[in-house]
Amino acid sequence: MNWYQTEVHLPARPRGFHLITREITSAFPEISELEIGLLHCFIQHTSASLTINENADPDVRVDFETAMNHAVPEDLPYVHTLEGPDDMPAHVKASMMGASVTIPVRDGRLALGTWQGIYLCEHRDQAASRTVVLTLQGRPSEPLI
Repeated sequence: MNWYQTEVHLPARPRGFHLITREITSAFPEISELEIGLLHCFIQHTSASLTINENADPDVRVDFETAMNHAVPEDLPYVHTLEGPDDMPAHVKASMMGASVTIPVRDGRLALGTWQGIYLCEHRDQAASRTVVLTLQGRPSEPLI
């Protein structure tokens, strides 16, 4: 069993849901060396999150943002407001969505479903760049003889 670890630094993005599957796989070419394994992606921030969902229709991203804003409105009487009115709702949304995803690796590729992609869920209006720690473990493919 081999272990690998790296970080991917994502540029600042506007508030919303952004597909990052290509950025993740590009940052980690070792995926192609594995016959079977797991990729764990962990975001090192408390106001953004990661999720896996539909990657084809851009309306899904709009609907995600709409639903999250409905579930966690900014006009509640939050106590933690030091960093602005979007900060505490961003923390709540990040906790609801989660800080990590784990994806199986099969035959040198992420074993995502046909219409699945990895999303960066950016919950702040004026976010900075984001860092995702990628940890990969797995069994290398057998060499061809």
